[in-house]
Amino acid sequence: MDIRYFPDKESVEALLSANDPVLVLIDFEGKTALVGDIDEYAEHHILLAKAGYDSRDIDKFLRFVADGEGADWTFVCPPDYKGISDKQRRIERFYKDGLETAKAALEQIGISGDIVIPKRYKRHFDVMLGK
Repeated sequence: MDIRYFPDKESVEALLSANDPVLVLIDFEGKTALVGDIDEYAEHHILLAKAGYDSRDIDKFLRFVADGEGADWTFVCPPDYKGISDKQRRIERFYKDGLETAKAALEQIGISGDIVIPKRYKRHFDVMLGK
């Protein structure tokens, strides 16, 4: 996996060691991860642009706010994920794929602990569970 750190690896590792939050973007294939200082980049789309991507490509990445104890997943399933038209099946696949990809990538970055989906993003689970 290609892990890119912003502004640099040492700064990000110092933040994680101090248990301060960082932004993390992981492409769906798990080939590239972008990790940046949340105070400097503030939003995932800003980090994406800093890394040389089009900031509108945000739906091509899994998004996290993480620290030394775990990661909060900004769980937003793209409407065209893997071409799956059925919303429930699409969200289920996104969740399974994302969890597997994220665990491996976060571990390589040095982030351990639980992956949590904050309450404001759990509405997708209602769809996934048929509620």
